[in-house]
Amino acid sequence: MDAVNEALLLEACIYCLLKFYCMENLNLLELFLQSSYQTEIRQTLDLMSAPRGHVNLAGYTEKRYKSFVKYKTAFYFVYLPVAAAMRMAGIDGEKEHANAMKILQEMGEFFLIQDEHHDLFGDPSVTGKFSTDIQDNKCSCLVFQCLLRATLQQRQIVEENFERKDPEKVAQVKAMYKVLELPAVFLKYEEDSNSYLKSLLEQYSVPPTIFLELAKKIYMCKSDLEIAKALRVHMPGFLGGGV
Repeated sequence: MDAVNEALLLEACIYCLLKFYCMENLNLLELFLQSSYQTEIRQTLDLMSAPRGHVNLAGYTEKRYKSFVKYKTAFYFVYLPVAAAMRMAGIDGEKEHANAMKILQEMGEFFLIQDEHHDLFGDPSVTGKFSTDIQDNKCSCLVFQCLLRATLQQRQIVEENFERKDPEKVAQVKAMYKVLELPAVFLKYEEDSNSYLKSLLEQYSVPPTIFLELAKKIYMCKSDLEIAKALRVHMPGFLGGGV
């Protein structure tokens, strides 16, 4: 209960600080309230998608995964810091924010898929993490891409070894991902996502250099910490550059 209370206290501090420093910018307060709401939805979806002791691969669909992307990463991790910088710079138009959301949602989707891929196939000394998505029964891009390509026999192997703590069973799932060439699938997706992002920048009325620089940093990063650093470094330039 202490941890729950401290978490609520930390969240309350967000709004105390916003009131103290940004009282004149109500849009900023609304943005953080929306972010808190979407973050709770994200956590709920995460918990609902991975019930302990019950593996149901039929539920791991692209539609379901897209809903995770929307709430899990795109909003609070990518859109929130950029949108907050836009509000602080006086960019309050709904059209500008809607356009930014479409572009940043694509970046957020890429980041999550990249993160899942690097967690499993990357070097832990670089990523700083050991992936437990297989052991924890998580609906990741890797598992639904695996199911799209697997034969009935391959699917059965994945199902029998999914959500198992035994390293050998985890290794069998990982080996199946390699048999189905999922690392190559990711590289192709990386190219396609980058091209699609550039087409979005041409389509919508946003300052392209700002978003291209941010995208470049995200596409080159290998860990969550690098992404956070990229956003932190990028925002002062955004605020100083205007539109």
